[in-house]
Amino acid sequence: MKLFAHPGASSLSVHILLRETELPFELEIVNATEKVRAFGGDYRQINPRGMVPALELEDGTILTENLVIAQYLCDTAGRTDLMPAAGTKERYEVMEWQSFIATELHKATSPLFWPLDEGAKSFVRKRLFGKYRVVDDALQGGPFLTGNHFTAADAYLFPILSWALFFNLELSEFPNIRGFLHRMGKRPSVLNALKAEGKGLVTILREESEAQRFETGSPTDRALNDHGLEANLG
Repeated sequence: MKLFAHPGASSLSVHILLRETELPFELEIVNATEKVRAFGGDYRQINPRGMVPALELEDGTILTENLVIAQYLCDTAGRTDLMPAAGTKERYEVMEWQSFIATELHKATSPLFWPLDEGAKSFVRKRLFGKYRVVDDALQGGPFLTGNHFTAADAYLFPILSWALFFNLELSEFPNIRGFLHRMGKRPSVLNALKAEGKGLVTILREESEAQRFETGSPTDRALNDHGLEANLG
């Protein structure tokens, strides 16, 4: 398999799952802004929408969209800890959170990438913080969204919440979100995925995770900026 990804974009969630499942794969970093592949060529020949992630299977089939690829990977690897078995209420709980992240949290963050005036940005931040409150309350019950066990929903949540660092959003009123980011920053699959996408970023994330530092204006904010998160609408 080959994963097409952009550093720090939502495709990071699929990258994390690939490392969790230990399925063999190749990684190709694409320029999601210019729609250009790593060694040239139009990325839209892989995904006509021009978005990441895209996963090329052994038979040439191309899968797109985070939720679809996540289910494919977990089912293929037989990892019911990451995506519970079909027909179980636990699976629907994970899918419910995936849907919330995609339709509410991910899309609520996207306008901050646009050239908005301060009034509009303030409105967007207020709306986004309402979504953060839902997540923070859910994390009160355990280290992960569905309790004590890491799932595909948490893999998706991490990159979306990480964008708060890029925008210098104040997270002090969301202690459970901050704790989640710290825990994820120490997870081997996350560290290895970040290292593969950008070594400078993973070094800083590790240092800050150990020091419990996710304050506004931290080095992580600058690292995220350096890795081109303005393209992270995919």
